[in-house]
Amino acid sequence: MRIPTSRGPVSGALLELLDSSPTAPDAALAAVLRERTAAALAETVDVVQDDDLQTALFLAYELRYSGLHGVDDDWEWHPEVLALCAAIEAPFEQALRERASVPELPEPGVESVAAALFELTGSDSGPSVSRYLAKKATDEQAREFLILRSIYQLKEADPHTWAIPRLRRHAKAALVEIQADEYGGGRFDRMHAELFARTMRGVGLDATNGHYVDVVPAITLASSNMMTMFGTHRRLRGAIAGHLAAFEMTSSLPNRLYGNGFRRLGYDADVTFYFDEHVEADAVHEQIAARDLAGSLATDEPELLEDVFFGAAAGLYVDGLAGAQQIDAWTAGSSALRVQQTAAVPA
Repeated sequence: MRIPTSRGPVSGALLELLDSSPTAPDAALAAVLRERTAAALAETVDVVQDDDLQTALFLAYELRYSGLHGVDDDWEWHPEVLALCAAIEAPFEQALRERASVPELPEPGVESVAAALFELTGSDSGPSVSRYLAKKATDEQAREFLILRSIYQLKEADPHTWAIPRLRRHAKAALVEIQADEYGGGRFDRMHAELFARTMRGVGLDATNGHYVDVVPAITLASSNMMTMFGTHRRLRGAIAGHLAAFEMTSSLPNRLYGNGFRRLGYDADVTFYFDEHVEADAVHEQIAARDLAGSLATDEPELLEDVFFGAAAGLYVDGLAGAQQIDAWTAGSSALRVQQTAAVPA
């Protein structure tokens, strides 16, 4: 991924450090990064929506995916990078645990957990970006929607795949079944990330991974960071399973509305196929995720029950914040992007 612009002292210091050699890192740069991180964490009013801290965490996490252009791959698990992640992850996770509305926990069983997850996702009263897109969004707002979604969708499924080697028995098999569909059953042109890229290209957007990182708000990066944090920590395997369950259970109907919105704006099947594909696929995935993934995991490892619902509730909370910001901006006649993306308009 091309290197995004820094958004403050922490992400700036991280980029300076990553520009040096991981085998002989500049001690002064490393010290500056640690000092600025501590200061920023002490001063921030909201780590979840802090532009600088979420950007720094996103940059560090990206080293675990496609990497950053010009940055040595040996930085991926370097102690200085891991220390930065740990410093930000602790208050980030704490904030999510304090704010996510975890319901009363059911007994740990396949059907009881699935029923409670369906009740949780069904009672979510967050803003509906999908209904707005279906009925009101302008062409420019629809493209902004794709830009915001591109941060995750262009690497769709990857954060949850981290959980596969961390699970066992029925939960592992269920996650593999879902992820196999997400990766197109081995066909590149059917991979969901590639289908989303095709949608972006169809409306005149650049589908290069990370192309629009600079223009998205902190909450969009936080949503991606949350998934990576859940996926790459074994102790949080319950949370990543719960997050995926809630994600799949709140996907089918919204994707139908997204597709309808782009059809209303005059786009053809080449643009809407990604959304149409998810209407049927996620109607199946939600059953597998709720019962065979989350329900089985809670049955086999009942000590993870609370984290299953934490992951689900945290996903609903962060996505609710992101959706509210989008709709508030659009209804006020403003852009939902951090920086107006004039280049998004096709010729």
